[in-house]
Amino acid sequence: MATATTYGARDHARAQEGTRTDTMPVVPARDWTEPPCEAGHLVWAETVAGGTYTHRVLARGTELRLTDLTGAACAHLLLFVDGRPWERLNVADTVKVQWNAHLGEGRLLLSDQGRVLASLVADTSGGRHDALCGTSTLVRNIERYGAGTPESPSPAGRELFKLAAAKNGLTPRDLPPSLSFFQGVRISEDGDVVFTGSAGPGASVTLRAEQDVTVLIANVPHPSDPQEAYVCGPLEVLAWRAAPTGEKDPLWDATPEGRRAFQNTADFLASRGIR
Repeated sequence: MATATTYGARDHARAQEGTRTDTMPVVPARDWTEPPCEAGHLVWAETVAGGTYTHRVLARGTELRLTDLTGAACAHLLLFVDGRPWERLNVADTVKVQWNAHLGEGRLLLSDQGRVLASLVADTSGGRHDALCGTSTLVRNIERYGAGTPESPSPAGRELFKLAAAKNGLTPRDLPPSLSFFQGVRISEDGDVVFTGSAGPGASVTLRAEQDVTVLIANVPHPSDPQEAYVCGPLEVLAWRAAPTGEKDPLWDATPEGRRAFQNTADFLASRGIR
């Protein structure tokens, strides 16, 4: 089909309607082929290619499932309270308040206000995640791969986060350290960071939004990945309407620290007329 004229370009563009590729958002989300819930409850369905990013605002109570389709994805995650971006994911508090640097089912993602942004309600990866290293940077990617800008063959995670942030009214100064899912590390007895590798194909983690949150995701290699080549596989992102954690949920009382964080969250939301 000729595209040398405006009419030709228009006809070519319109001919692409309904085309599906391996990595793309599905709009409307209910058209996803195998929804994890009633199709009408699905609010986000997307497959994110390696070296790219995505973002979305999710309502309180929404559940978000990330799946490493091939065993080569690494989902770097940031969360901000929608409309109040100064309250955002604080990795240091997430680790120290819960006395644990290992993410997994039952852990909470906390802000520096002592409130819960999201809870991890399911994890099939065996906790193969990372709350210590953050994402890759432009300087490091240039050193490792020869390039790190978003349009290069080896985009850095922080550079992609900048783009996702800008589309949500945020600036680079708003970007704190991130969490990473599906590529793990451990700390050796002498203090070195030891890369433990992939959780394997099909591993997934499900988070529940405990406030209205802006979600930023960069799917790029883990900064401690020893592979010389820039290798990152597709990430499936699905979200559906559900309910936030309530006082009768076992997660609410799982630990004294978690109970306090949920109480702080409920108290804040109540003052805004949200129950």
